[in-house]
Amino acid sequence: MEQAVQLKKQKSSLALRSWNKLRRNKLAMAGFSIIAIMSLAAILAPLLTSYSPNQIDLANRAKPPSWEHWMGTDKIGRDVFARLLYGARISILIGLSGALGGAVIGSILGCFSGYFGGWFDKIMLRVSEIFMTFPQIVLILILVVFLGQGLFNLIFIFAITGWTGTYRLVRGRFFSLREESYVEACRAFGIGEISIMFRHILPNTLSPVIVSVTLATAGFILAESGLSFLGLGVPSGIPTWGNIINAAKSVDVIQNNPWLWLPPGLAISLFVLGVNFFGDGLRDVLDPNQ
Repeated sequence: MEQAVQLKKQKSSLALRSWNKLRRNKLAMAGFSIIAIMSLAAILAPLLTSYSPNQIDLANRAKPPSWEHWMGTDKIGRDVFARLLYGARISILIGLSGALGGAVIGSILGCFSGYFGGWFDKIMLRVSEIFMTFPQIVLILILVVFLGQGLFNLIFIFAITGWTGTYRLVRGRFFSLREESYVEACRAFGIGEISIMFRHILPNTLSPVIVSVTLATAGFILAESGLSFLGLGVPSGIPTWGNIINAAKSVDVIQNNPWLWLPPGLAISLFVLGVNFFGDGLRDVLDPNQ
């Protein structure tokens, strides 16, 4: 009982030290503030604007920012501020879901590969090398052509093209952790292999995986924006940051209506910058190699 209490105190003390170290990192806290504010604004979009993102008002087409429309309206009268807020929901959802999906796939494969080794490890290592041979954006474009556009299609594509980094992280950690004394003790007590992998070893590999997920989220948000700008991402009827820029890519709009492309461009840049700052701070705190 006393050992359990001491272990709990040690864990809380370690978490407190990690939080204090993260809090002293000004860039990381600035990044966290940006992420929190923009995510909260997306969640509270119905409270921040009375306009629907797809509400067409032909009488107010391409109007500059005003008290009625804070960021102006687009070519068919839709409120840009409303589209920016509701678009943040979809863009962040795609980036985070794709990163989490890739992390889950990579973690599961890395567990089996790093724990058992043998023929399965050799096959999966070669498969991961094949995936890493091609630039990820090329794989994404190929899969979009085959699977078609769509919100869930894009999340699925990001997940199955973004698992290799997590797989290699988890696999490498398992090779060292599977020989630890606590793993031998688990085997001696008759605990099953699956339980040892997922309940005892995997939690000790999650720190670099969390960092990887944060950085992958930023990359997938940029990828979604680029694909939507090209007309290959989310269907144009769904507001995303990339689709907002896609609707404003004509030369005339770029020259005469900067309020149509500047806000989504700044939103993408600011959010990705915040995620990268926060991810770097997490890496300094959680990555055991630092």
